[in-house]
Amino acid sequence: MATTKIRNMEEFAEVSGVSRPTLSKYFHDPDSVRASTRDKIEKKLAEFNYRPNIYAMNQNRKLTNNIGIVVPYLADPVFAEFARTIELLCHSAGYRPTVFTAHGHPEEEVEILEALRAMKPAGLLMAPLGRASDRLEIERFCDDIPTVFFDSELSGLDVPFVGADNPQFTRTMVEYLCRTGSPPCFFEMKTPANPNARKRRNSYIETMEANGHDPQIIQADGEGWSFEEIGLQAGLKAFEDKAFTSDTILCSNDRIAIGLLTAAYEKGITVGLGANTDIRIAGQDDHPFSRFTCPPLTTIAQDFEAISRQSFDLLMAKLNDQEIPMQNSYIEGKLIMRDSA
Repeated sequence: MATTKIRNMEEFAEVSGVSRPTLSKYFHDPDSVRASTRDKIEKKLAEFNYRPNIYAMNQNRKLTNNIGIVVPYLADPVFAEFARTIELLCHSAGYRPTVFTAHGHPEEEVEILEALRAMKPAGLLMAPLGRASDRLEIERFCDDIPTVFFDSELSGLDVPFVGADNPQFTRTMVEYLCRTGSPPCFFEMKTPANPNARKRRNSYIETMEANGHDPQIIQADGEGWSFEEIGLQAGLKAFEDKAFTSDTILCSNDRIAIGLLTAAYEKGITVGLGANTDIRIAGQDDHPFSRFTCPPLTTIAQDFEAISRQSFDLLMAKLNDQEIPMQNSYIEGKLIMRDSA
């Protein structure tokens, strides 16, 4: 028997190597965790002669009916649509949602989690910044509060995730553009703010090579979330330098594509289908404004409703101590053919 005295659940989680939520599930119902995890917990219980304070555990479970919703940048209409859809789901289930935005800054993301702790939320639905996130602080929060990630994931954390199948988005669009015209070059930010951008670039390269074409990537200078302005300024320069190697351009996302459409207009370059146009431009996401551009933007539609619903249902399952699958869920997008490509 170990001589170290374990005083609380936090200390037991540290010595056992099992997260707080998993320990809570075990003490509520031992059969709700994997057999290997259950065996590991029981060996450590015997080793340290530890028995949790069940009364204190139950007191800690008396949380509010608040649900936190955290997104990287609420001014981005994609995240605004996610927040709106999840808010409605929370209201319909009798919860009080509160939306927070990190404005693209990891330190603000941490401050939001600290503020949420004080609110004692029932749970959290979070689209993390990704590589810029403070993983340790997010992991600490998720150990204490039931959490589900959506849109972007943090690999290695024991947190369920629901988001778009980004490789499928780009693969579907590249194959469509190759079938209907010249193989596309790819227009992206050199330093993307959203971690999904790299998945799209990799899928573009793989799909082009699989179809016997050479990938051609043009990168825009600029950082942050002003995607339209970055697409406009970098697009103007690319047109001046004749950097685009094809008359078909696939953008990493719709917001960059909207900036590129404006750059084409300012340069007198016609965009669209048919013999009287100069280039085709396509995007990805089905940005809420993409059908109102001129010409309307061909894109891949995210299923906002499905991603929001599955994320919310997973959180409700966690709040009800139901066993949930820990594998990530990726929702395919739908090709939306409009007049730009």
